[in-house]
Amino acid sequence: MILSEKHEMMRRLYRQFAETEFTTEILDALEETGEFNWEMHKKMSDNGFMGVKIPTEYGGQGGDSLAYVLMVEEFARVSPVLSLYANTSNSLGAGPLLFCGTKEQKEKYVTPVARGEKIMVFALTEPGAGSDAGSTLTTAVEDGDAYILNGRKTFISGAPFADYAVIYARTDMSQKGSRGLSMFIVDMKLPGVSVGKHENKMGIIGYPTSDIILENVRVPKSDLLGPLHKGFSTAMKTLDGGRLGVAAQSLGIAQGCLDESIRYAKERKQFGRPIANFQAISFMLADMATEIEAARELVYNTAVMKDAGSPESAKRCAMSKLFASEMCNRIAYKAVQIHGGYGYIKEYKVERFYRDARITTLYEGTSQVQQMVISGNILR
Repeated sequence: MILSEKHEMMRRLYRQFAETEFTTEILDALEETGEFNWEMHKKMSDNGFMGVKIPTEYGGQGGDSLAYVLMVEEFARVSPVLSLYANTSNSLGAGPLLFCGTKEQKEKYVTPVARGEKIMVFALTEPGAGSDAGSTLTTAVEDGDAYILNGRKTFISGAPFADYAVIYARTDMSQKGSRGLSMFIVDMKLPGVSVGKHENKMGIIGYPTSDIILENVRVPKSDLLGPLHKGFSTAMKTLDGGRLGVAAQSLGIAQGCLDESIRYAKERKQFGRPIANFQAISFMLADMATEIEAARELVYNTAVMKDAGSPESAKRCAMSKLFASEMCNRIAYKAVQIHGGYGYIKEYKVERFYRDARITTLYEGTSQVQQMVISGNILR
């Protein structure tokens, strides 16, 4: 896709920020401590990145899905972890409220999220309800002017430092599967809300993940989000945008791997010449570059189709995530292979990229779930 001048300027802005601000010292500190970097969060907020895709009336930049994709891609090209800092608010965090929140809810919650003043996370997954959200056991029982929530959410990215969480809970106990689920905006400081230990993850270190435990949490009825018992459909709409974000992140990781591999192949000498001169290596690089470009065209075009309201967008978002994330893992594998033993050493960026890449085929719907979505669309 040939980008417009406006989008090309955006790409340059995102790239310059990432290359300037995502320093080696910061990335090493993230890896060492595993803690959220609040200073980087503030810098991103000051530049408006937390609200790139959020309407201006709610404190955002009012950008389109392509602008969002470009941002996530360019950030992930340097650091997949830091790409999540700006991704969450524009995707799963504010997404459900933008779809079906009231004006009052959007003003109260979305505006501070878009400005980076507050952090909101998405809490659907449970220990026994991952790909099968219909097995949700968290409950919300009406009690006067509130709902009482009980349950446990797991693998919630950003939970340890979040201000709010969009919690999915069963409100109609007579319904089976995905029916009878509702959404609630839960203040993480409410009595009865707690988080579990930080998960010790393979990758994406520096963006803490944990359980959210709800024990008789009293949530005001004003924080019921969307129609009662109809939360599942909004979750699926939100995940469409989230899948596009993961596809963009996959693009960025893959491009970062290719950049590092080209640089290394030109510098590393064996048998008296750079390894880039060996056909085995040069052809590997050619395949990597081709796969990335193919994925980029799919992801960019899907972003445009989504904003155009295409009925194909849900299928295309699933295709984008499936293709880009699987591609990303192949590219990361080849990048380590090109680096040889050095690719296995933590001092080299491809080692970190390799570990970070693995999550892209898992979160916001595994590759197999994407295949279910795609096949369900084409076999109607």
